[in-house]
Amino acid sequence: MLVQHDIVNRIKDYFDLNIYETKVWLALLGKGIASAGEIAEISRVPRSRTYDVLESLEKKGFAIVKIGKPVKYIGVKPNIILEKLKNNVRTDAEERIVSLSNIRSTDEFVKLEELYKGGISPVKKEDLSLALKGKSNISNHLREILQNAGKEVMICTNAKDMSYKSKIFQQTIENLKKSNIKINLALSGEDDLIKQIEDKLKIRIKRIKIESKFFIIDRKEILFYLSNDAEKEDVAIWLNSEFFANAFASLFVKAMGGK
Repeated sequence: MLVQHDIVNRIKDYFDLNIYETKVWLALLGKGIASAGEIAEISRVPRSRTYDVLESLEKKGFAIVKIGKPVKYIGVKPNIILEKLKNNVRTDAEERIVSLSNIRSTDEFVKLEELYKGGISPVKKEDLSLALKGKSNISNHLREILQNAGKEVMICTNAKDMSYKSKIFQQTIENLKKSNIKINLALSGEDDLIKQIEDKLKIRIKRIKIESKFFIIDRKEILFYLSNDAEKEDVAIWLNSEFFANAFASLFVKAMGGK
């Protein structure tokens, strides 16, 4: 059974296989059970390489050896492979998280902190303004400034963006509420989605028609997005300017119907 070349390449990338492994696995799936010779003929992989490829697929869990003579192989179902790979990724991620967490207790990390805090020209937070690119970088910085809030947080964005952020920032928002940090939240977008977010976060939300995305912390810091285009890479600016943040906060309060 022949499979189009572009599909083979995509499957190869999806499952992290090389081109021969992909062709042999596909041949096994199509045949059900086959000998190395049959697989070589179906997959058009050189017979001299087929044995090595089948051994590699067996080790990775993509093929099973059927005991008997001649030796035959069975292709493992794609759904089983997918679940196995998902579990592997989850396990690897959990182990990596533990490993990264343990770095804080090392002498090397202490040295890094000392270099940052006591270098020749230590960075003063009040002197900083940053341009942030990419959803992950922006989210990481946003989480940090939210966690450092002392009195008040103002959020203005759209419902879809807030739905995404509520998943990754839910614990942060809960901590803000427990610390009695005032949260002013204004969202544009579909009423049903806004209601879902309101129920999930248990925060009263002001519905607005302004297409804007910004976060103000204690009227001293502000992070605002430069675009709301889903097709483009997220870009945001963070300013640690009390004058600018306070002025922006005043406009936000008026838009919310306050004073």
